[in-house]
Amino acid sequence: MRVKTTLLIFGAMFLLTPNVYAETSAEALFEAKCASCHVKMRPSDISTLVAPPIMGVARHVKMTYRTKEEAVKFITEYALDPKESKAVCMPEKLKRFGLMPSQKGNVTKEELTTIAGWIYDNFANQGRGKGHGKACKDK
Repeated sequence: MRVKTTLLIFGAMFLLTPNVYAETSAEALFEAKCASCHVKMRPSDISTLVAPPIMGVARHVKMTYRTKEEAVKFITEYALDPKESKAVCMPEKLKRFGLMPSQKGNVTKEELTTIAGWIYDNFANQGRGKGHGKACKDK
């Protein structure tokens, strides 16, 4: 009986490990590739921000793109080829921060897909919290 229990525990640990690793890997990619500009939480002194916090970015992406697949595709494509016409942020954010520089050469499409999925899963749950206005683009 003890052997079966031990095997069951190790089996469960083995099956769960890839998910934990994927989450850590995606967050580590965000930290390495995105966090120098996009902080996770809004700081008390917003004058230090160089780009919108990722929670706000995620909220506006989710307001415009209703599925995870659409949101991940948008984030991936936008980071590699940002254009004002594709922006989903509030106009005053574009005025304050400017257009995001292209991340071509800094991050791969595969890395962006991983990061974007993590962002979608971890930030700005639709319908929760206060909204601060309308996205600058309707879909």
